[in-house]
Amino acid sequence: MESLVYNQSGKEAGKINLPKEIFGVPWNASLVHQVIVSLASRARVPLAHTKTRGEVSGTGKKPWKQKGTGRARHGSRRSPIWRTGGITFGPRNDKNFFKKVNKKMNIKAFFTILSAKTKDNEILFIQELKTENGKAREAHAILNSLGTIDGFERLATQRERGGKTFISLTQKNENIGKSFKNFKNIKISQLNSLNAVDLLNFKYIIFVNPQESIAILDKKRNKL
Repeated sequence: MESLVYNQSGKEAGKINLPKEIFGVPWNASLVHQVIVSLASRARVPLAHTKTRGEVSGTGKKPWKQKGTGRARHGSRRSPIWRTGGITFGPRNDKNFFKKVNKKMNIKAFFTILSAKTKDNEILFIQELKTENGKAREAHAILNSLGTIDGFERLATQRERGGKTFISLTQKNENIGKSFKNFKNIKISQLNSLNAVDLLNFKYIIFVNPQESIAILDKKRNKL
C-alpha cells in the first residue's frame, strides 16, 4: 500500500509505504462496537444521584404506635413510600459502568477503524507542521492550503461547518497548539493519545511526520 505525502502548503512531497497490518485490516463491526462501548463507559461520569432511606434526613422514631390507631402500620418516616422518604432504585453517582475489554481487542479495533478511514480517503499525511508566531491566521492559511487536496476540501471551512479533524503530532509543539486553539472542529494532540473513539468522532485524521508516526503505530501493533 502506498499513500501520497504532502507539505503544509498542500503540494505533493513524495510517497510512503503503508503497512497492511496497520492500514489494511479488514472491517470487524462487532469488535469495533464492543471496544467503543467499553471506551465510552470509561469516560462516563454519572451525575444524577438519589438518597436511599438510610441517607435522607429524618427521625428514626416510629410515626405512630403499631396498633390501635386505625391507620396502616409504619416503622419510619424515611421509608420510600413516604413523600420525604428515600428513593428506591434511583440513579446513583457511585455506580460503576466500566466494561472491560482486553488490550489486544482495543488495539485491533484501533487499526480496524484506521484501515477503514484509509480506504475512505480520510487519512492525510503531511511532512511537517509548523507556525512561526502561533497565530490563528497562520493556522487558517495552512487549512486553506490543505483544503486544495482532492477529498479534503472541507478543511478550508473548519471555522464554520467543516468536518472535524484530529491533527496527530509525534512531539508536543506549543506554537501549533496556540495557532489552532480557536478552531473548534480541530483537535491537536500527540499520536499516543489517539484512540478508537477519536478515530470515529473525527472526520479527518492528519498524521504529521509520516515516517515517525508509522514507527509509533508499528510499536503499538507489536503488542498484539
